[in-house]
Amino acid sequence: MQTQAAILWEQGKPWSVETITLDPPKAGEVLVELIASGMCHSDDHCRTGDLPGVTPLIGGHEGAGIVMEVGEGVTRVAPGDHVVFSFVPACGHCQPCADGHSNLCDNGAALLVGAQLDGTTRHHSEDGTDLWTMVCLGTFSKHTVVNEMSCVKIEDDIPLELACLVGCGVTTGWGSSVYAAEVRPGDTVAVVGIGGIGAAAVQGARLAGARYIIAIDPIEFKREQALKFGATHTASSIGESYELIQQLTWGRMCEKVICCMGVGDGEQIAPIMSLCAKRGRVVVTNIHSAAEGQINISLCDLTLMEKQLVGSIFGSANPQSDIPRLMQLYRNGQLDLAGMVTQEYALEDINQGFADMLAGKNIRGVLRYK
Repeated sequence: MQTQAAILWEQGKPWSVETITLDPPKAGEVLVELIASGMCHSDDHCRTGDLPGVTPLIGGHEGAGIVMEVGEGVTRVAPGDHVVFSFVPACGHCQPCADGHSNLCDNGAALLVGAQLDGTTRHHSEDGTDLWTMVCLGTFSKHTVVNEMSCVKIEDDIPLELACLVGCGVTTGWGSSVYAAEVRPGDTVAVVGIGGIGAAAVQGARLAGARYIIAIDPIEFKREQALKFGATHTASSIGESYELIQQLTWGRMCEKVICCMGVGDGEQIAPIMSLCAKRGRVVVTNIHSAAEGQINISLCDLTLMEKQLVGSIFGSANPQSDIPRLMQLYRNGQLDLAGMVTQEYALEDINQGFADMLAGKNIRGVLRYK
């Protein structure tokens, strides 16, 4: 079949919206009509090269849609099912999955390769060129073929233009608070960077019972939005937040600090660690440039204060169980998804959407296909 997709032909270039040809699903695969795709900073990392990857690439990894057709042997979903994509196609059988860490499934080794899990492609340009896809998904396309392990079935009454956010940003931010940071009732939490992930981290900290939640972002609009998601205080910089946190905690500082900036900077790690209390934990969720090999940190402070610096992908969550859990929180009015969508865009306006993201105008932009 033919459909439309946004293609990155070369790193550093803009996205090009073109007609593509899509092969039918093979064994274990699913054809999905996309209703919406979130515009995550990770897709722009592929464009800039902060994340290593291949081109030509159909971007997008935060999508939701309706199953149109299934390949041989598919059992997890059926035509007509509403699904959210997990950007990690969790097998459920490898050691990380068996240990309850399906965000680290061994299938993750294929995520930046660009091909389907069998090493081949289903997406092709009009001239027949094979097109790679972002993390085996390629949600910047009105239709796509994915492995059934990437599909999480959800209830039909949940708006897919909101559900798409849970495919990455919401689960990543919420899980960074609830799982990676292990926020507990009464904790003081700082969230550094209030985009889609940071806004979800604020909500996760609120749901986990944090006493104080300090949202740190240089953009006033984002600080204002953070208060709507549950932040109790805001600051425009790490330096400004330091004095505020000292006053709030009588000098004890934060039990948990969650890094959600658009692009991490190793020079900022030491100042971020200074926001952390004794035995406190700093969670690095945001992407740092793949070329960055050094960070600024006081190892003496790390040791003598027993602080922790940990990484987290996909919020250390288990997508097959946590995506439905988050959908239920949304249905119960405990998780604000609508408030996170600042602007919807047509596929043709994808470059404007990312320009708005980089300018700090959006918490989350969403490409709406239908």
